[in-house]
Amino acid sequence: MTVVTRFAPSPTGYLHVGGARTALYSWLYAKSQGGEFVLRIEDTDLERSTDDAKQAILDGMSWLGLDHDKGPYYQTERFDRYNQLIDELLEKGLAYKCFMSVDELDAIREEQEKKGEKPRYPGTWRDRSDHPENMPFVVRFKNPLDGEVVINDHVRGEIRIANSELDDLIIKRTDGAPTYNFCVVVDDWDMGITHVVRGEDHINNTPRQINILKALGAPIPEYAHVSMILGDDGKKLSKRHGAVSVMQYRDDGYLPQAVLNYLVRLGWSHGDQEIFSVEEMIEHFSLDSISKSASAFNTEKLNWLNEHYIKSLPSEEVAKHAQWHFEQQGIDTSNGPSIADVITVQADRVSTLKELASISRYFFEDYEAFDEKAAKKHLRPVARLPLETVKEKLLAIEDWQAENIQAAINATAEELDVGMGKIGMPLRVAATGSGNSPSLDVTLNLISKEQIAQRIDKAINYIANRENS
Repeated sequence: MTVVTRFAPSPTGYLHVGGARTALYSWLYAKSQGGEFVLRIEDTDLERSTDDAKQAILDGMSWLGLDHDKGPYYQTERFDRYNQLIDELLEKGLAYKCFMSVDELDAIREEQEKKGEKPRYPGTWRDRSDHPENMPFVVRFKNPLDGEVVINDHVRGEIRIANSELDDLIIKRTDGAPTYNFCVVVDDWDMGITHVVRGEDHINNTPRQINILKALGAPIPEYAHVSMILGDDGKKLSKRHGAVSVMQYRDDGYLPQAVLNYLVRLGWSHGDQEIFSVEEMIEHFSLDSISKSASAFNTEKLNWLNEHYIKSLPSEEVAKHAQWHFEQQGIDTSNGPSIADVITVQADRVSTLKELASISRYFFEDYEAFDEKAAKKHLRPVARLPLETVKEKLLAIEDWQAENIQAAINATAEELDVGMGKIGMPLRVAATGSGNSPSLDVTLNLISKEQIAQRIDKAINYIANRENS
């Protein structure tokens, strides 16, 4: 048997963290078993489904690298298939038309609640044939009245639900549209889904869907219902906890590798290992190792992982993702060093790619003004001679390499008989506009000799103006 899993989001908003984790688990299981991963967009809610939300899901999956083998399929393109099967169920007496109005049903449910009973449809039209003409109706599935549904869940173990607890589900609305629960069943059957990984909020749907699958004569998939993700305050994850959209993490400067590594550990583990490449996730993942306990989101842990990947991934790989952030901040990287070279010297100094772009602007363009605090402290009259001397020695360098730059700085300190700080800090402020940068030799090496000379002149002019003011 070829394992086939699916991710089937509803396009009513962005791809959220919980959905992304479900997608990851489904994707990993398919990959670990040499199977197939299907992407299906469940857009039967015509009022709430939007094209923007569909694109947000596709963008999120693409950014995470969760490629699908089949799809994306859209339920709205399959209505003929659903209606064909509903007609067959009606002909076989496995479904029926129900003419009960919404007001009638609400009154019945209100009475049931008063008696402390579970609100449910009482089966009024289940066996009736006295159908009124020209009256709106829904189609309900004729759920078995006795027996039970047994689910051997990979996460929760055995779940038993008596059929007497389930009422007759609506599978077609009065407007003729098939309902979510029926479409899901047909899709899983037609697409050969063998394993369904989804959130625990679907547990109540599963026995109903299994009964419909049985009525259709379709095979029953295996199920794994994963627990919800909580915020760090123990409450259900929401916008108040910060970013909950996958693409917001992209916007905030996280690498997809860090987000994937973080998500896979929200409910799954392999010993004490914390860092997982995608290849290691695929190698070790199993549905039976998913915890049934809710997981708490921890932004500090995600930040730690992001720092790790910025430092440990090949700089060329990080640069692919960092380029977007430079563009977002209006930094033209076409003139200057490669982003990969900038990452090599800046990786230890940042937590996010957004921060990386922000502090690296001076590599690509001149700064507008000096950092006021750094200039006040280091661009004083006493720094004028060291800057003039080091500029002369830097301009004399024929091979603009870090070791030669450092040698020029050392020679300046020796000639003027001053400590390195008297040279280094004024030069750092002159070269970068601020008092913070990687070591001067590698920093200056990534900026052209001519630009450095111009920036030193700018600093000398600043000192001259300061003396004259």
